[in-house]
Amino acid sequence: MLSNSDISYIASKDQITRSDFQLLISPEASTHLEIMAQFSREITLRRFGRMISLYVPLYLSSYCVNSCSYCGFNAHNNIKRCILSADQVKKELETLRNEGFGHVLLLTGEAPQKTPTNWIAQMVSIASEIMDHVSVEVFPMSEEEYRQLVKAGCDAVTVYQETYDREVYSQVHPSGPKRDYDWRYETPVRAAQASMRGVGLGFLAGLAPWRQEALAMYDHALKLMETDWKVRPAFSFPRLRPHAGHFEVPFPVTDAEIAQLIFALRIAFPDAELVLSTRESADFRNGFIGLGVTRMSAGSSTKVGGYSETVDQTGQFEISDDRHPSQIADTIWKAGYEPVWKDWDRVFSE
Repeated sequence: MLSNSDISYIASKDQITRSDFQLLISPEASTHLEIMAQFSREITLRRFGRMISLYVPLYLSSYCVNSCSYCGFNAHNNIKRCILSADQVKKELETLRNEGFGHVLLLTGEAPQKTPTNWIAQMVSIASEIMDHVSVEVFPMSEEEYRQLVKAGCDAVTVYQETYDREVYSQVHPSGPKRDYDWRYETPVRAAQASMRGVGLGFLAGLAPWRQEALAMYDHALKLMETDWKVRPAFSFPRLRPHAGHFEVPFPVTDAEIAQLIFALRIAFPDAELVLSTRESADFRNGFIGLGVTRMSAGSSTKVGGYSETVDQTGQFEISDDRHPSQIADTIWKAGYEPVWKDWDRVFSE
């Protein structure tokens, strides 16, 4: 039977093993969340101090050739599609900069004919002139294409595997280039080899049993870190949210289970960024300030554009925390932490 002493022993190690991580995410460990939270808090304070980084997502296009069953941008969904022009992107970024943001995450669907790599690199270049930190969450690219983005000013890339269960992966990706599991799985390594400073991993919580997914993501992260010790991993574990189309979540994940995952990841990866987006409720996100999470989105829109003016579009999914960025920042301050509107300035790497 697992005890608090067992948890303490694991959490006090300089480097935990795969078996240790399995114990931390096990059903037995779910009755020891309090002590796991204590260690998660202590490690986070020691490695990151009292800071929470804030970022904002900016959707550039809703065109997509994939048919992901859980996504509002599914190619078969009858929604209004659009793509921002360079001038519109600049206007959106200037609006976000005026709100205080220095870190933007640029997103598109997968439609290389509409948003090819050269176009994305152009948008990254525009963003890098306005923002201090530019990340992308787009379709998987080759190493050479990622080098093109790095040259344009991209600091980090996020590529969710969505699910690590190959059978489920095939079921929820019935058509389109995203069906290629292995090409997507190898994407973080290609990004790291292209000298991308930050690489984000993640899975959509709810597609498959979360403990199975968490262990697979742990293995994925180790493979990435073996490729380049300098790469800074980040972990995301967004829960599925309502969207255009019809999709029932097969394996719902509870708040307590997400908490256990956060604590386990923090103990296993002391220096990794743990990301909690506006998919989660305000109360839930407030509760994790200081307990392992180091980065949060704020004031998010999942519609293309949507910041400089009101747009009549369908978003990729519904958000849960719809507070204004200033309200989120105020909550962080009141919790005794500092909201950081940028977590990196590329001048430091020059």
